[in-house]
Amino acid sequence: MLKSVVRIFPQASCLLSRQQIIPARCPALLNLVKIQFNQYSSLEKPKRFYKKVGILQSNGDYEITLDHRKLKTPNGVLFKVSSEPLALAIAAEWDAQCDKIERSSMHLTGICNTVIDNPNRLTKFDLVQNIINFLETDTILYHTQEEEELRVIQEKEWGGILSWFNQRYGTSINYCMDISGPTISEKDRATVQRHFLSYNFDTVMGINFAVETLKSIVLALACVDRKLSIEEAVHLSKLEEEYQIGHWGRVEWAHDLDQQELQARVAAAIFYVHVNSLNESNGIKKKASN
Repeated sequence: MLKSVVRIFPQASCLLSRQQIIPARCPALLNLVKIQFNQYSSLEKPKRFYKKVGILQSNGDYEITLDHRKLKTPNGVLFKVSSEPLALAIAAEWDAQCDKIERSSMHLTGICNTVIDNPNRLTKFDLVQNIINFLETDTILYHTQEEEELRVIQEKEWGGILSWFNQRYGTSINYCMDISGPTISEKDRATVQRHFLSYNFDTVMGINFAVETLKSIVLALACVDRKLSIEEAVHLSKLEEEYQIGHWGRVEWAHDLDQQELQARVAAAIFYVHVNSLNESNGIKKKASN
């Protein structure tokens, strides 16, 4: 698990070693993107106010320290997690900040803050209902009927993953080729819902984060089950966009930033799901042995 922390969040290796605490074809579009990027960059960001980042174990949980101060959530609640690998990855996010703190880049911190504060007072059932609503709008269930070349690509790239999903989860979901959307049977909806309800609240929050990023339940669960890599899932979620870019060109740096941001968000969500699932499994084993 510690190796996966370093693989997904390479900053963690620096933290451990130091501290040992645990398209050019469209000028108008290019100008618009640059303006939006400059506006975003000019937003005031808090300065980094700490030198060292560490983790502290307390009563079976792990807290993040910034110098000698304990990290708190936006609501002022003590920030703590029950997984050491998760704590290390979060500490790495804070340690990677430069002169300014880019909170939007700290996806694991964001997920944990949402879980701890739960600002909308959501229950696990609320989260599952939000996820289930993506079934009818799942990215890979909408195939084009206008562009034959794109349709062939969609059938090739998406077809196998949908077949895997149906076999893995015992569903019979089919794609559609019109704007009315796919027809999801009550049986299939209930099957997928039961699967999500089998997870704890924290894990469902991570899955929800992945589904909202990829706009796809199928792709998110393929990542959770390690059927797809993060890069493959993001590629499939942007398949039509990639096809259009292949025909009309791209704004290279803007596209690369978008891809990296999506991959970072999905990687954080899937990592969060895996560490929480492992933590829950270990907890059940401990109870059984007592």
